[in-house]
Amino acid sequence: MSGLIGEFECKLDSKGRLSLPSKLRVQLPESAGNTLVLNRGFEKCLVLYTKEDWLKETTKLNEVDDFMSPEIRRFKRVFTNGANLIQIDSAMRILIPKKLLEYAQLESELVLSAYNNKVELWSKSNYENELSIEADDLSSLAQHFYTQQSKNSSKED
Repeated sequence: MSGLIGEFECKLDSKGRLSLPSKLRVQLPESAGNTLVLNRGFEKCLVLYTKEDWLKETTKLNEVDDFMSPEIRRFKRVFTNGANLIQIDSAMRILIPKKLLEYAQLESELVLSAYNNKVELWSKSNYENELSIEADDLSSLAQHFYTQQSKNSSKED
């Protein structure tokens, strides 16, 4: 699912179903079929992956040795806890499990934020709070990010 882009305002129905926006659906690879993986995000959001991309994430996770580290074992356990196979129905909707709705505080109004190989599902209010940032703070975040990228690139050379 690499190369996903877009921000989509959506609504949940009373049964916890979300109709996938058409501009997002056309970006999903045919190989995904009608099955996706939905998991908790690091912030109060959910993250949607293709099954293939979820397997890549868990492969990276499993490459980290956890034999002697309770923290790593706990992270792996917490990160993968709640992952669900989600079926896209004939009306192009997904049913979000109640436990995940509660975790991300999802109610009727949602924002889907697609980037790279994932789609984050946010409550509209949490998303607005997450993106509420002053220009100077954004500049500082960018500086930190690009400094880290530069350090990582130097290590690879």
